[in-house]
Amino acid sequence: MAKETLAIRAVRSEQGDGTAVFVFFLEGADIMRIADIARLRREEQELKGFQRSEIKAHVSAITQFLDSGKVLFPNAIILALSEEVEFASARGRKPGNICEIGDAGTLTIPVYPAGRRAAWIVDGQQRSLALAQAKDQSIAVPVVGFVSDEIEAQREQFILVNKARPLPKRLIDELLPEVSALLPRDLATRKLPSALCELLNQHKDSPFHNLIKRESNARSGTGVVADSALIEAMRTSLRSASGALGQFKRNGDGTDANAMYETLVLYWSAVRDTFPDAWGKPPTQSRLMHSAGIRAMGALMDQIMLRVDSAEDRGAAVRTILKKLAKHCHWTEGRWDALNLMWNEVQSTSQHISKLTDHLMHLERDLARGTS
Repeated sequence: MAKETLAIRAVRSEQGDGTAVFVFFLEGADIMRIADIARLRREEQELKGFQRSEIKAHVSAITQFLDSGKVLFPNAIILALSEEVEFASARGRKPGNICEIGDAGTLTIPVYPAGRRAAWIVDGQQRSLALAQAKDQSIAVPVVGFVSDEIEAQREQFILVNKARPLPKRLIDELLPEVSALLPRDLATRKLPSALCELLNQHKDSPFHNLIKRESNARSGTGVVADSALIEAMRTSLRSASGALGQFKRNGDGTDANAMYETLVLYWSAVRDTFPDAWGKPPTQSRLMHSAGIRAMGALMDQIMLRVDSAEDRGAAVRTILKKLAKHCHWTEGRWDALNLMWNEVQSTSQHISKLTDHLMHLERDLARGTS
């Protein structure tokens, strides 16, 4: 039996290294017939897909707009197309002064069941879902499709297309380590910290094993530590050549990511062992696991690791320093007198994070000098 197909008028061109790019129109209802949504998830620690979860309120709002009458809806959907699609150029005479950038013809797309479709939505999943629910299923929607079965290419386009939009920063951060393309500078600086964050979450030797909240496990409810807090703490350390992580960042002969990971495990394992009653609890029960606590203790990492750099047993040295600091910390009860805040009044504001960070760093220095 012949497979079902959808044939549409399209214009074909090429970009990059000979990648076929098509521009065409579809009826709104046809998008979900030919395209799947590759949801971001993890299967046996492997990252799958790239799309965030459906935002029902957003979809509902778009659907209401589409149902409001004869609407103008020129927003293009971007699809990644399987190599199974076929294109046949149109025959006939062309005007002598025609622009030859694109080649007009017929694009044929196979129609398969959900989960095995020949296209994937790269940009416009909320719009596509709304179009599928709209009363008028024949709204003509502009579509741009590029041919690629490679999930990495699809992720690259997803990140770059959504970079300037209010897409969850955590979603982009989790996808970045899976992309090898040359990225804009601001995205490139987030790639290494995000990769280290994932290692800390996956490896059993890590004190953060299965404790980090990432976009891919958002629905499961696992994890107590916001990945964004850890990533920002690592980015801060990477900015300085004398930082606990920055000292391993080099140009020319390569960055030593293994040394960075080992440093993170050493330091945060010592933090876990020093504050066992505060470790692994939800932020509502422990401000050590709160974004403010992670950011402040992350900043303290640079100062402490520099101090123990020449120690024979750096792990023991870190624990000795933290033990002196422990009695002055109030992660689960009590009051931070220097901050004029109860333990659970510390919030993820720049002011509170800065005050807590400064207090801990000054306190650690005073304890090292024996003045506190």
